Amino acid sequence: MTLTPARRTPSPGRLVLATTALLSAASLVAACSGPPRNGSDQADVQLSATTPTAKGDIDSFTWATYAEPPTLDYVQAFDYPQNTILSNVCESLMRWTPQLTLAPGLAEKASNPDPATWVYDLRSGVHFHDGSVMTADDVVYSLGRQTAPDNAAAWAQTFQNVDSVTATGPLQVTVKLKRPDSQFPQYMATAAGVVAAKAGVESAGKDYGTTGGLDCTGPYLLGAWAKGQSIELERFDDYWGTRAKAGKVVFRFLTDPSARTNAMLSGEVDGGYLIPTESYDRLKRTGPGTLYFGEGLSTVNLNVTNLRGVLGDVRVRRALSLSLDRSGFVKTGLAGAGTVTGSLTTRAAWAGAPDEVRQAAFENLTPTAQDVEQAKALIKEAGAGGKTVTVATSTIGQDVSLLATAVQSAGARIGLNVRLKTIAPNAFTALFTDPEAREGLDLFPETYYDSVTDPLDLLANFKTGAYQNFGGHTDPAYDDLVDRATAEYDPAKRAAIEAELQQTASRQLLWIPVAEWPTALFLNKRITGAPTTISYMYYPWAADVGAAR
Repeated sequence: MTLTPARRTPSPGRLVLATTALLSAASLVAACSGPPRNGSDQADVQLSATTPTAKGDIDSFTWATYAEPPTLDYVQAFDYPQNTILSNVCESLMRWTPQLTLAPGLAEKASNPDPATWVYDLRSGVHFHDGSVMTADDVVYSLGRQTAPDNAAAWAQTFQNVDSVTATGPLQVTVKLKRPDSQFPQYMATAAGVVAAKAGVESAGKDYGTTGGLDCTGPYLLGAWAKGQSIELERFDDYWGTRAKAGKVVFRFLTDPSARTNAMLSGEVDGGYLIPTESYDRLKRTGPGTLYFGEGLSTVNLNVTNLRGVLGDVRVRRALSLSLDRSGFVKTGLAGAGTVTGSLTTRAAWAGAPDEVRQAAFENLTPTAQDVEQAKALIKEAGAGGKTVTVATSTIGQDVSLLATAVQSAGARIGLNVRLKTIAPNAFTALFTDPEAREGLDLFPETYYDSVTDPLDLLANFKTGAYQNFGGHTDPAYDDLVDRATAEYDPAKRAAIEAELQQTASRQLLWIPVAEWPTALFLNKRITGAPTTISYMYYPWAADVGAAR
């Protein structure tokens, strides 16, 4: 899935999979095994596997977010602000754990009796926030909203191979696929697999997600929403899993990076994810808490949104890439907490692939060293000298603004006129959901996070008609590779196809890769327990936060 530029409690037990010869339990575990769990060096930071376990309950804690969600409707949960909050209120059939592995969620068992069938056996006695009990009908209704044309769901692509979703028992749902789909069962741990009460959603109508309750099953329920200021979550005492440690969570919308940092330093807020990179040093030195880094499955890229204009010529894209100072951006824009890359996918996303496949995926990718003279030659060859490229920028944080400025500087070196268009932090989410918001743009900085631990999550974006294929790229050969990888349940065989996709995307430079970037998390000395990984987008992380002492 994607992010905005700048996307328990209970011990779930063992994932039970009834399988065919095409998909064994071992193969699914390998496919979703996640990155190594031991700390590993990334630039000059040390990745932490987790934060210390909370020692007790607290009345409440306050969390900083850089923007207000436009909605909390799960079908539109496609960015950081929505998912950071929603992950604690609404739960999915499966669960992405803090270790970035797949585990049972509202379904205590997932089975695959044949390649085109997935059966989900639901937990019994799970209550929605309105007090009603979850049934298979609620699941069928909730998944059906993802494909309803009127909803324009951000997750509709996940269901492209779904033929039917039916209740085959009071607590059993069967999904019939048009063809085998290795990605569908993984995405059931994201917002694509969220289950809400049918009666509650229908009662709210068009207001669902913006007023009133969400009628989900998570450890917190939606409380007061002060538009433009904050959202409160209240502990749900009838939660089926382990009770949340904090009675209330308050999310403050602080669009200015300095205001977010000052709020953390002063204790006005207790913590936050997506820490402004310009604040890393202050938060590490001043001592009000701890700044952690964890696995993010995230790459910083330049999303090419217009292939009909100047950037439609791959020579121009290559020239811009060759003239970009990636090392300078990592040093300043990411405060040194990142690594230069020519890959659109992170190395951690390939953790389950055989060594030789990983090597094939990462060899001879987009060059990362500057070569201004070659770039100038490409611009001249393409006849693009003096032409204009428009890039979005924002005050979300210096990672966004400095990357946009770096692109402008790169263009100036090679004779391109790069124009910056400033977009407010609250409006940046619209770049992912509203074609009109992208009108007039050729590029925007995007930190892309994988929503599952599989490189196809990113690489499928360049298939014809894909949700994030904003530039309108189309290539039948590429589409065929995506279809083959999607249909392949064996993780090693799938990774080999994905390596071909990675090489193709690199040659065509469909997005311009810049850097890998870990997740940043700040906790003051009062609280602990939040995961350090990108899992917080779909895992009910706030329920684990409690007293540090």
